[in-house]
Amino acid sequence: MDIRSAFAAQGYAATRPATAAQPKTNEQAGQNLLGKAAASFAETLAQGEEVAQATMAGKADSQALVQALAQSEMAIEAAVTVRDKVVEAYQEILRMPV
Repeated sequence: MDIRSAFAAQGYAATRPATAAQPKTNEQAGQNLLGKAAASFAETLAQGEEVAQATMAGKADSQALVQALAQSEMAIEAAVTVRDKVVEAYQEILRMPV
């Protein structure tokens, strides 16, 4: 066996743990993060609807309605921005040569 092959094998063995696949818990954490963000988005929109209905019924003031609408608008803008970035990344992947 060539000495260079032995050094190469040792180097590979030393770096292999660094390149090993991550446990699935990280993927699950990413999915949980995405799920939490979606739940927060839905909750913000639901709160906005509740405040709007309460305002129409005369149970809430107009300032609460404006705040709820502003929060809903920010949530929608954030969701649209994320969607645009995902679509842009997908289109970039499609342009990659195979």
